[in-house]
This record gives sequence, C-alpha cells and structure tokens, in this order.
Amino acid sequence: MSRARQPPLVTGISPNEGISWTKVTIRGENLGTGPTDLIGLTICGHNCLLTAEWMSASKIVCRVGQAKNDKGDIIVTTKSGGKGTSTVSFKLLKPEKIGILDQSAVWVDEMNYYDMRTDRNKGISPLSLRPANPLGIEIDKGRFPQKDLEALFPGMSADFTSENFSAAWYLIENHSTTSFDQLKTAVVNLKKQANKKNEGSLAYVKGGLSTFFEAQDALSAIHQKLEADGTEKVEGSMTQKLENVLNRASNTADTLFQEVLGRKDKADSTRNALNVLQRFKFLFNLPLNIERNIQKGDYDVVINDYEKAKSLFGKTEVQVFKKYYAEVTTRIEALRELLLDKLLETPSTLHDQKRYIRYLSDLHAPGDPAWQCIGAQHQWILQLMHNCKESYVKEQKGKDIFLVYIPMLDLDSDVRPSPIGHLSQTASLKRGSSFQSGRDDAWRYKAPQQVVFVEKLTKLVVSQLPNFWKLWISYVNGSLFSETAEKSGQMERSKKNARQRQNDFKKMIQEVMHSLVKLIRGALLPFSLREGESRQYGGWEMKSELSGQWLTHVIQTVRLSSESLTALEIPNDMLQIIQDLILDLRVRCIIVTLQHTAEDIKRLAEKEDWVVDNEGLTSLPSQFEQCIIHSLQSLKTVLDCKPGEASVFQQQKTQEDVCQLSIGIMQVFIDCLEQLSTKPDGDIDTAHLSVDVSSPDLFGSIHEDSSLSSEQRLLIALSNCRYLERHTFLNIAEHFEKHGFQGVEKITQVSMESLKELDQRLFEMYIEFKADPIVGSLEPGIYAGYFDWKDCLVPAGKYLLIKLRNFI
Repeated sequence: MSRARQPPLVTGISPNEGISWTKVTIRGENLGTGPTDLIGLTICGHNCLLTAEWMSASKIVCRVGQAKNDKGDIIVTTKSGGKGTSTVSFKLLKPEKIGILDQSAVWVDEMNYYDMRTDRNKGISPLSLRPANPLGIEIDKGRFPQKDLEALFPGMSADFTSENFSAAWYLIENHSTTSFDQLKTAVVNLKKQANKKNEGSLAYVKGGLSTFFEAQDALSAIHQKLEADGTEKVEGSMTQKLENVLNRASNTADTLFQEVLGRKDKADSTRNALNVLQRFKFLFNLPLNIERNIQKGDYDVVINDYEKAKSLFGKTEVQVFKKYYAEVTTRIEALRELLLDKLLETPSTLHDQKRYIRYLSDLHAPGDPAWQCIGAQHQWILQLMHNCKESYVKEQKGKDIFLVYIPMLDLDSDVRPSPIGHLSQTASLKRGSSFQSGRDDAWRYKAPQQVVFVEKLTKLVVSQLPNFWKLWISYVNGSLFSETAEKSGQMERSKKNARQRQNDFKKMIQEVMHSLVKLIRGALLPFSLREGESRQYGGWEMKSELSGQWLTHVIQTVRLSSESLTALEIPNDMLQIIQDLILDLRVRCIIVTLQHTAEDIKRLAEKEDWVVDNEGLTSLPSQFEQCIIHSLQSLKTVLDCKPGEASVFQQQKTQEDVCQLSIGIMQVFIDCLEQLSTKPDGDIDTAHLSVDVSSPDLFGSIHEDSSLSSEQRLLIALSNCRYLERHTFLNIAEHFEKHGFQGVEKITQVSMESLKELDQRLFEMYIEFKADPIVGSLEPGIYAGYFDWKDCLVPAGKYLLIKLRNFI
C-alpha cells in the first residue's frame, strides 16, 4: 500500500509583487504529480487555474488575476495531496493610468501600451482600447453555460468590440444577477463616458477657434490686397508672403511640438530600458545574489536560481545576457569547488556528506563526487587508526606526545551511543581481580597501555565505519540524489558506477579490517606478524606479557566490536579476519592463564602451615584444587563460543599445548609436595603453627614441642598424596571435562603415575628413617657371626612393607 503524498507547500514566488496579469513562477514541494493532478491555484484569493502551466512537482507558471485582496497567500490544491499551504505571499499593485505625454517614473505594462505613431496597431480596432468593464459595475460570470447562450443568440457575440455585438447576451453572461438599481447606475456611467467624450471633442474645437479666426483674417487680408493691386507682381509677392507665413507656421509648430516629441521619445527609450531591467533583473542581480546566498549557506536557493537562469539564458545570443550569464557560470564553478572541499573535509557527518553530494549532483559537477567522498573517508579512517597507535606508543615510551600534532577524534566526548559503551557495566573478574570495569580515570591509570589502545582503536572503528558503510549503501541505491538528478538520468549512471566499483569498495573494507586486526596483533600478539609488518603495526615495548585477566577483557572488547560490525550487515567473509584474531586471542589467553596458574601453584609451598585436620590432611590439597577451579572459571567466557566463533580446541596443536600445560601444572604441585617433604628440619618455619592441633597419638610430639620432624612431614605428605589420588585429581579432571578440555584422560593418567611415584619414594624414605635405628642396633650382631644373607631365603619384604604402610 503506497503512502499518501504530503500536501502542497509553496516556498517561493518570483516576482513577489506586480499588477494584474503579471506572469509569476511558483516554487515549492509536492505541487502535483502532473498537469491533471493540479485542481486548484489561487493567488490573493483569485483563481488562477486557467492560466496555470504545471512544469514539475516543484514548479508552476501562471498569471495573476484581478485579486480581491491586495496581499495574500498562494494556495495550491492537488488530487494527491489536497489543499496546501504557503510560506510566502504575493502583493498586488494597482496600475496607474498615464497619459501619452505625461512624465512618470511608474512602469506601464507593455501589453496595455499602444504607440499610435507607429503602424504596429493598425489592425487594432479603436474599440479594443475601451475598458474591460464598460458598465463600471461588478461582473458575475458563469451562471449560464456558454453553449446555451450561443444557441440562444446565433451569429451574435458578447464581445462589445465585435461588429455583431449583442447587448442582451452580454447582460445575461455578465450581469444575470445584477439588481435593477445597479443597472441604473451602469446607465449613468455610460452617459458620463459619452458626455466626457463629447465635451472632449467640443473643448478641442473651442481651443482651436482662435487659430482658425487668425487664419481666416490672414486669408481675407491677402484676398483684399490681391484685389487692390491687381498686378502679377503683387500676386507673386503675396504668394511668396503666403508661403513664408506657411513656413513660419510650420516652423513654429515644429518648435512647439519638438520638445513634446523629444520628451515622448526619451520617455519611450527610458521605458524600454526600464522594461528590460525589470524583465531581466533576475539575471542582472543573480551574480550578487549567488554570492550572498553562498555566504549565508543557502545552497538550495543558489541551485534553483542557477537552473532557472540556465533554462532562460543558457543559449542566448544577446551579448549583455551572455556577459552576465558568464559571471553566473564563474560563481557556480567556484561554488562547485567549495562544495567539493566541504564534502572531502574530515571529520564530517553522514547528513552533511549526503547534502553536499546532492548539491554537487544538482550542479552537474564533473566526475563522481560520491565516490571521491567514499575514498576520502576510507583514507581518513586508516589515518585515524595509525595515528591512534602512534599516540599510545609514544606515550608508552615516555615521550611528550603533545609536541607532535596528531589529529585524533575525541571519542570519549562523542554523544552518539557506542556498541562497546556497555563495557563499563560488565562484571569484574572473580578471584580478587584488580581489574575495574568502570570508565573512571583510575581505571585508565591501572590498565596496561596496550589494553587502553585496543579499546580506543575498536571504539574508533565502530564509531566511524557505520557512516562509511551507510554512505556506500546510499551510493548504491541512489538515495544520495534529488528528483532533478533522477530525471536527468544521473541516478542511473551512479548505480551503474556503484556496480562497477563493488570490488574496489570491498577492498577498502578489507583494508580497514586488516589494519584493525594487525594493529591489535602488533600490540598483543607481535609474534604473529611478519617481519615487514612489525615496524608499521608494532613498536610496543613488551616488558611483560599481559595477564589472562586483561586478555579476557580485550577479547570481550573485540567481540563487541565484531557484533557491532555484523549488525551493519557487512558480509561475513570481510569479518572473518576478526574471528581469526579472536580465536588467536582466546588460545593465547588460555595458555597465559595456565602458565600463570603454574606459577601460583609453585608458590603454594610458601603457604603450607602443616596444620593437620581430623583426617590427617593439611590445607594444601584444597588450596591446589581451588586455585585450578578459579583459573578455569576465569577462562569460562574465553572457552565459550559466541555465534560465528570456533572452538579453541579445534586445532591439534592447541590441544597438545593445553594438555602439556595442564600436566605441567599437576607436576608442579607434585614437585611442591616433594620439596616440602624433603626439606631439612632447620628450614621448616613452625612459628605459625596452631597449638590446638587435633591429631592421632602418632603426632603427639607436635603438641609437646610445636615442631615437626622429618618423619612427621613424610607422614603428612603421604596422607596428602593419598587424598590427592582418591579425591583431588579426580575432581580436577571433572572440571577439565566440564570446561571442554581435550585429553583429560591423559592428564589424569600422567598425573596419577607421577603422584604414585612420589608416594612410593616418600614411603621408602619413611621406612628408611624408621629402619635406620633398628639396623644400627642389629648390624654389629649380624656381622659378628659372619652371617651372610646370600645363604638365607629372600624375606617377603614387599608384603611386610605393605602391611606396615596400611597400619600407619
């Protein structure tokens, strides 16, 4: 279902004042879809539809009628939009009737002016000079159909200038509702006009009587003189005198009327000059008006005036018109350059870009300004990204970045909503993380420089790329251009150019994506760049690698940027490089987190307090398990796959690396247990031991001396190993499987084997500690009788050791 068109709106009329029957040009919006759609046009309350000529939806030409009001609106009515409104008004001027010899500075419309001294009005009847309303009363037409009147008065006419004029027809057509009193008034008016004409003729005759009498006296004197002389000489002399009198009369007449005729010729020439100036004042004032409107920024007015001048004087051969039109063309060319500079100026909004492109299109600017704007925006985004990197690299190296001017956008003060703006509301990481998600100033001082850079860079791309993409879409579908461009075929040419440049624009988007990814890799994953790319995209001082917590934050930032770009309906193949970056960051985050977890577990030996609970265990196994669980929980958002992302364990190398790191973590803890068990007695710090230790009688010495012997540490370590084997390692394996780790069986198997080996070594050490006193007392007696064990059966020591261990 099509939407209803908007009502007509008149925004301009040229000229905006004049007398009746003045030709005007009406401009506005929604002025109809065609000549048949225009059903009404009134100016100052007078219907001008009969003289209206529909040109376009924004232009109508008509003539002003005899309006009822001196000043009023211009109302256009269409079938599609209904009755419209007007933001301008027209002022009707009353013409002054000027005699042929009167001086006047008022312009007389040439259609009412007749030069009686020339032959151009020979065919015009004197009656045609009569007024349009001879009766002098109000005319009311349209009561009776014209066909009926023609049938009623065959061969007659209502035109009072016609030879077959019918007064009855005229009265029926123009005064059918006129009252009798008004008709009586009309009769009086006709009589006044007739008397005025008669009086004028009589006055003309009276004014010439003196001249007539003088001429008559002169002729009588001449006649008498001729009769008195009666000679040829006198006759010739009198004839000569008569000729002289006639010549003097002619010269006197010429002298009398020369001034009048000169004034008339001067008035005609002045009137003609004024006529030219009045009629073509639009062109003469146009250069100055163009400059004024350009200064005010009214480019629409300039374009409309230029189109009008182009249609009227574009092919003129009149030299003065060509001169002024050349001035107009020069200023329009300067306007094209100005608009192109504003279009390519950065930064700029999408609204301004569309506006300037539409202006240049209406001015028929050479080339393709829309594509030039797209190219300029592309280079501007790339420059912003590299400037952002240079700014943070210099700041990291301690240089004064304010000494070098680097144009940057103030994205923090941007009021437009950013898709990554809600990062400030994300929950902080667990396990006592020092990361603060708020966007306060303290956060920026605490965050590593690379993290702040990545967030600034992604915010920059997300804020600039949508307008860049929308500009391209508008260029493709032709919405950048106006109705004038659509009629001229420029829109179709633009669409054709867009189809031919799709690959070029795709390369622009890919270049922006590649620059974004490589700049992030240079800051976080410099080892993933090629040798030639390190200088362009790297340059960071990597004193220490980012922790898993900061890498997790970076991954969240890049993910949100990817979601924002996906919402623009950018093809997935252009965004695949960002997904590859996210995958590499996830893998690196897992590896770094596991490495840091191994370091944390190595430091657990310092936290061993040797406080034994009722089960004969210390807090060390529980701390080890909690450390791994917290580490895996911090990786949950990294391990989970967002839409479009692949599993971090899809690559065999990643599986192997993670498996080896997990085995290494388990081995680190096993080594920690062995180190604690075999540490010399003097190295054991027992000052922090609790006196309230509940343990079997075997540990009674702890209560007495508040110190642990080597045998006691071995027994506690053996108890911890047994608990690790039966509970802790199995729980950890379940958490590995829960978070999607691969090779959990291998991790568990290798860890169990290593733990059993430690358990065996510690048990043998404990037996050795217990057996040394016995062997020391028995050994002298054994060798006293030269006893040789080779002659005896091998004792079942293995079973004895197992029983002894179970007893303990």
